[in-house]
Amino acid sequence: MARVGIAVDRALGVSVPQIRRIAKRTGTDHSLALELWGSGVHEARILATLVADPARITHREMERWATEIDSWDVGDFAADLFARTPFATRLVQEWSTRPESYVRRCAFAMIARRAVSDRNATDAAFLRFFPTIHAAATDERNEVKKAVNWALRQIGKRNPALHAAAIAEAERLLELDSRSARWIARDALRELRSEAVRARVGA
Repeated sequence: MARVGIAVDRALGVSVPQIRRIAKRTGTDHSLALELWGSGVHEARILATLVADPARITHREMERWATEIDSWDVGDFAADLFARTPFATRLVQEWSTRPESYVRRCAFAMIARRAVSDRNATDAAFLRFFPTIHAAATDERNEVKKAVNWALRQIGKRNPALHAAAIAEAERLLELDSRSARWIARDALRELRSEAVRARVGA
């Protein structure tokens, strides 16, 4: 865990598949989720994101959880939960400009999660995120730039129109005087222009 940048000072070493099995047995239990998160234990916080109720979690709770994220994996699990709440779009815009690296990462992880799972979302819902992606692409912090890249790639894999739009955005990023932006762009273009992705989206 430490080798891949996960904070281990309060970790137990329980695997994600084990945590998912516990969550499946437990079911949705928002009160339990709040207690689990409050424990501060790494795996307990992951479990909290899996049993929390996206219809019950409040804006205040989401803000608190986001500022307490100390590892990219906990943040990505939290993003999956947050993306299913009514506050998602607003928080993406707010958090994408925050100085805390994991809060900012969470915003782009939410975009990526929604791009994968929200089959009913319109193209316009994702096109609005391109200026947000562009603005954050110069952030050199590893956890942020990888999430920005993730968001761009996942949007581009939804359908032919968004595929073309994501490639166009990546090409714009190549023009920025930023190593981070150029890395994001090249990595995204490599995947989006691959035969596998083009065949998948019908581009």
